[in-house]
Amino acid sequence: MRKLPAFISIATVAVLALTGCSTSPSDETGAAGIACVDSGKASEALKVSGKADAEPTVTFESPLKAEATEVSVVTEGKGDAVATDDIVELGFSVYNATTGEKMNAGGFGDDLGAPITMAEESTVFPALMKGVACATYGSRVAVVSPPADAFGDAGNEELKVAADDNIVFVIDVKSKIPATANGDDQTPEDGFPTVELAEDGAPTVTIPAAEAPTELKTSVLKKGDGATVGEGDTVVMHYSGVVWSTGVVFDQTWGKSGPTAISLASVVPGFSQGLVGQTVGSQVMIVIPPELGYGAEGQPAAGIEGTDTIVFVVDILAAG
Repeated sequence: MRKLPAFISIATVAVLALTGCSTSPSDETGAAGIACVDSGKASEALKVSGKADAEPTVTFESPLKAEATEVSVVTEGKGDAVATDDIVELGFSVYNATTGEKMNAGGFGDDLGAPITMAEESTVFPALMKGVACATYGSRVAVVSPPADAFGDAGNEELKVAADDNIVFVIDVKSKIPATANGDDQTPEDGFPTVELAEDGAPTVTIPAAEAPTELKTSVLKKGDGATVGEGDTVVMHYSGVVWSTGVVFDQTWGKSGPTAISLASVVPGFSQGLVGQTVGSQVMIVIPPELGYGAEGQPAAGIEGTDTIVFVVDILAAG
């Protein structure tokens, strides 16, 4: 597949994406100003069991309905409270509360969880945000959501969610993912574009007045001490992509809703080759020639011709 990295997301994240985040009035608020949500008959009816580091067993009598989103704390974590703008790694199971069928699960135990950013402009389900907003790290919470805070009135035909189906989430609030690469600064290498970082970590890439390399080139800008990225891993990252010939940014995560999780099995070859063997916490520049990028066809919609070399600056925030 020859796609732009921004178009590629792990299935666990894709299931959750839905624009909008509403809240209900409350005296207590959590991260991103979201009102803390009480438990209720529906969420308390969920039976959740299993080890803290593994996918839970979830049972309930269906159909299960709630008039408004309900959140019950299954296990209260001992970590800090989730805060506004935190990037939170989640493990979760998702069930159709009408049929009782499991729809999806992932990110439990040592598996890399789905990252969400606790920001007011977040584009994940309101029910998910409400489940996490007032939690502490290490917690497991159970959520029952009416359509308004999940798939909405349209439901989701592909996932067999009807317009009036409630949704059950069981969420592990695993850890806080760093917002930027936190490794040690490295000495810039000659011949590579230069990078200047804004206060929030967003890179500005300046292309040198030179011909583009004809081979794949990588340069470590910050060296992290985390786990090593392996072939086919899913990597949580911030990135910015620039066309060498024009210096124009053609795609980036910066200025959007936060880092993204990308499977290295689904990106252009040079992008994957440039990240495999790097370490979490690193910031890496990858210079990709056309044959390891978007090929002779390029990506005209992104301003990339078939002869264009492209440059990525990637903050490796988590991997697994």
